[in-house]
Amino acid sequence: MLHNLDISSFAYYLTNTHEFSHSPALEHGWDGEWFTRAYDDSGEVVGSHTCEEGQIFIEPQGINVMAGIGLENGYAARALDSVRDRLATPHGIVLHQPAYTRYYLNLGEISTYPPGYKENAGIFCHNNPWVMIAETILGRGDLAMDYYLRINPSAREEISEIHRCEPYIYAQMIAGRDAPTHGEAKNSWLTGTAAWNYVAITQWILGVRPTFEGLKIAPVIPTDWDGFRAKRVFRGATYNIEVRRKGPGNKVTLRIDGQPHPGDVVPFPESGKEEIKVEVTLT
Repeated sequence: MLHNLDISSFAYYLTNTHEFSHSPALEHGWDGEWFTRAYDDSGEVVGSHTCEEGQIFIEPQGINVMAGIGLENGYAARALDSVRDRLATPHGIVLHQPAYTRYYLNLGEISTYPPGYKENAGIFCHNNPWVMIAETILGRGDLAMDYYLRINPSAREEISEIHRCEPYIYAQMIAGRDAPTHGEAKNSWLTGTAAWNYVAITQWILGVRPTFEGLKIAPVIPTDWDGFRAKRVFRGATYNIEVRRKGPGNKVTLRIDGQPHPGDVVPFPESGKEEIKVEVTLT
């Protein structure tokens, strides 16, 4: 179950605070082309180009961009470009690369699985949406939607002989590129992926999300979309939303009940008002 209060607070924090612009993450966690994963008990870096294996991980790339780190200096774009170049596969984004080929005492369990499975460079569907959201923050709707479809169960039904999973449920993981069964799903129903993908597609790609000021409508849809219609019930009112693309970008122009409105947030309705018509133009 999704809790609107938690999600709206998270969305507000991500889009309205900039305290991480000069975070220690850039001083101690930037590896040159991506963000490092961690430091172990001995102070050795994990997820760096200096590592023999496990040089880049998916989690810090998505989470740091979601937190606003590296947006102003281009590091965010470089990190996500590294995800595309080094982690993305036709079946989703793997956890890390290169996969671990032997046991590492300082890393433990992650290096016990066969390469390409589970935590050892498998495609964990749960954290793929973090990269989708991060791509929308950079305004790259084509990539965000592409990543969404790569792990979407219904989209993968066309390759069911490879995916081998129910077409209506996410799997915990999909075998990564290092596995002999690359693209095969594992552990269906055992994941929080559905909730994160719901947030990614509805609140960040379609861009309809609650904030403390009202309902924010900031779509970052693929460039070949003409638009879309959506109905959102929020704070007791029904918002009938129509989005039309008039240009290649993501700049929003709002009309609320036929009247122009500045910004991209629809204020809370007047008491007793049950329906609100929202027209959105993207340029």
